[in-house]
Amino acid sequence: MSHSPTDPRVLREELPSHNDGNQPGPSILTSQALLQGQTSVVIAHNGALYRLQTTRQGKLILTK
Repeated sequence: MSHSPTDPRVLREELPSHNDGNQPGPSILTSQALLQGQTSVVIAHNGALYRLQTTRQGKLILTK
C-alpha cells in the first residue's frame, strides 16, 4: 500500500528511549502532519481549545 508523503502514518516515528528500555519513547508527529497544508489548527485538550499556528518565519506558536 502506498502512502502520500504527508500521510500522518508515514510521518510518525519513535524517539530513542532514554530510560531503562522497558518503555518506548514518545511519538513524533511533524508539523506538516498536524497542519495538513493549513497555517493553523485548533487542538482540544482537557476541555480547552488551543491554536497551533505557523509564522512567516517558519516558527510555531501555541496559544490558548
